[in-house]
Amino acid sequence: MKMLNRNKMKESTLLEMQNKIKALTNVAQQLINENTQLRDLAVGTLETLKLMPGYEKAIEFLKKEITNKENKDGAIEQDTK
Repeated sequence: MKMLNRNKMKESTLLEMQNKIKALTNVAQQLINENTQLRDLAVGTLETLKLMPGYEKAIEFLKKEITNKENKDGAIEQDTK
């Protein structure tokens, strides 16, 4: 009887592990899909901004701001807020 009970426990553990692996695979696939959508959105937003009047001027302004901040602080300080 003990051997039969031990085999059932092994089988149930394997089934539980299999279900967990399937669930993790589904989550990973969902994250990949969402990441792809976010990338597409970011690229589309950037391409739209490039078409707006004043884009080149704004980029030049930002480049100068970064250079000035580097010269003033010695390094770029990232705002993580």
